[in-house]
Amino acid sequence: MESQLTILLPVAALWLAAGVVADSLPRLHNTRVLRRRTGWLLVLTLTGVALTAAVLGGGLLSAGTTPVDRAAAGLGLAAGPALVAAVCSVRRVRRLWAGAGAFASAPATPAPHGLRAAAAHPLLGLPLQVTALATVPAVIAATGTDLGADPSVTGPAITVGALAVAAIAVRHALRHSRLAERAQPDVPRSTRATNPLHV
Repeated sequence: MESQLTILLPVAALWLAAGVVADSLPRLHNTRVLRRRTGWLLVLTLTGVALTAAVLGGGLLSAGTTPVDRAAAGLGLAAGPALVAAVCSVRRVRRLWAGAGAFASAPATPAPHGLRAAAAHPLLGLPLQVTALATVPAVIAATGTDLGADPSVTGPAITVGALAVAAIAVRHALRHSRLAERAQPDVPRSTRATNPLHV
């Protein structure tokens, strides 16, 4: 039990740290800080993907009830979100890191709304945070509490998890929309159209 928890805790900690860093990116107003945090996020995400893949692969290659097998079984729920993070989030984080690097010659430049809107895109932060959320049942099970054993606990736990994912998705979508609207250039209005006497 303890060795299984030893395997799962670093994986859960990596995804949790990636989710927290991703959530803080749209609030950053300095380009240099945005680039640095994006670099951290890229390292955390790649390490989390690699460690998750290593645990799942080790569970497939080993036979029996070893700690790696139990850890891999617990991470089965996180495999899907981790795959989405590897496909979507990593690409967007790399683009954001490169975009922030364009302002490297002027480190005090405020982060433009376009970069902050890209940092708030749901496909950047949502998969990371959902993966972190999906590792929680595995960690709880590794401590000796089986959420699937009691149906009166399983149903509410699934409902709370689904509501949490929906709330995170809505929050990302609203924040991305607000920042994307600010990034749009102002369209000059015609002076003739505002004249009430114009015929």
